[in-house]
Amino acid sequence: MEHPPRATRARLCRLLTAGLVAALLAGCAGESGPRRGSSLAAYRHISIDASKRQDVVLTAMGLIGTRYRYGGASPDTGFDCSGLIGYVFETATRNALPHNTKEIAEISRPVPRGELSVGDFVFFNTLHSSYSHMGIYVGNGQFVNAPSSGGQVRINSLHSPYFARRYEGARTLFRE
Repeated sequence: MEHPPRATRARLCRLLTAGLVAALLAGCAGESGPRRGSSLAAYRHISIDASKRQDVVLTAMGLIGTRYRYGGASPDTGFDCSGLIGYVFETATRNALPHNTKEIAEISRPVPRGELSVGDFVFFNTLHSSYSHMGIYVGNGQFVNAPSSGGQVRINSLHSPYFARRYEGARTLFRE
């Protein structure tokens, strides 16, 4: 069997590579909503119907036990706190969120502590920095979060000494 000349093989390889890259990029074009690194303006329109609160809580509770991973945003590889929140909200409400606690705080509205409802965000200062940790309020003073390296997604109490001292407030994307 005769092989094509080296220049033809190189051209064929470049064409195949270009085709593969184009196919991969086309697959990404179908993703919904803005992604990490996007302008926050793209997220400011988010207003979620309150009927989705239970879906958010059930989705979050279903992830309890998933391992923590810094930068993680999937149940297969693990979650950090904002990755968990982003995954839950995209799964339960079809709304993509930034993968950053401060940015999520910026696009959401404040909620007085006495008016917390299931599905609202709770924020903490855990790294000597505002909005450095967050979770999803699930009722009865409890929230689901991905707390730290070596840990797992779990339920914690707002009243535990650690979180009570670091509580910064609650915010929401739900409309009533």
